[in-house]
Amino acid sequence: MIDASLTLIRERAKLKGELVRLLGGAKASTSLLGVPLGHNSSFLQGPAFAPPRIREAIWCGSTNSATEEGKELKDPRVLTDVGDVPVQEIRDCGVDDDRLMNVISESVKLVMEEEPLRPLVLGGDHSISYPVVRAVSEKLGGPVDILHLDAHPDIYDCFEGNKYSHASSFARIMEGGYARRLLQVGIRSINQEGREQGKRFGVEQYEMRTFSKDRPMLENLKLGEGVKGVYISIDVDCLDPAFAPGVSHIEPGGLSFRDVLNILHNLQADVVGADVVEFNPQRDTVDGMTAMVAAKLVRELAAKISK
Repeated sequence: MIDASLTLIRERAKLKGELVRLLGGAKASTSLLGVPLGHNSSFLQGPAFAPPRIREAIWCGSTNSATEEGKELKDPRVLTDVGDVPVQEIRDCGVDDDRLMNVISESVKLVMEEEPLRPLVLGGDHSISYPVVRAVSEKLGGPVDILHLDAHPDIYDCFEGNKYSHASSFARIMEGGYARRLLQVGIRSINQEGREQGKRFGVEQYEMRTFSKDRPMLENLKLGEGVKGVYISIDVDCLDPAFAPGVSHIEPGGLSFRDVLNILHNLQADVVGADVVEFNPQRDTVDGMTAMVAAKLVRELAAKISK
């Protein structure tokens, strides 16, 4: 099952990479990879159902295919899609999380092998960020800077005894040396361990209670100098639930959607990979409001990555 999964991702990435190279003119091109994983969530497992809902919203007829900065998503040099890692099917074969995380990492590397493709991963719960960042760092040959937007720091040492918990992903990333700098923005649910772990790993944590003071700096970030690039991880619950109610962990007092876009649009960085995680379709509104929010995040990230 694992070999078949990797072969499928490899062949799709080859096809998309060859298409982008034939069209020419792209130094970097975004390629979607879905990782429908929800079992490492500590509360609800609905994020496993997110990737197809996000894709559906990206191409919804209610809007056009241009990004705010004018890039056209129908151009393969801006956005392609290599499909999903079949997480549930792999688990049904008795594969444990150690091997599953390796499969996710290998899938990301297969995308990156096809220049100029760069991975934009659709979660899934936040546990997927660990194998994705690991793969990006290993493939590029060094650490990256990470911009992490989230209501939570996700840096517990081993939450509820699960080292791969979605609440522990950034502890694994920092332990592995895959990031030089980790900036966490939107934080408003953090306890003593979260702060201690942040200090342990030298994390730059920007809490919502000081956002008005931090805003000018956060909307003018320059990252990635001296490392292999910048990785962006967006947990949809970084947003106030007024903008994105379809999440497992609802935390009032978050970022507005325009706050997030200002941070992304003004960021000076070579973005080498990204993820959008923790959208839970089972908690979304009837009209799919949060799916459209997640889709817009994906659209604007694709524009940021592609060049």
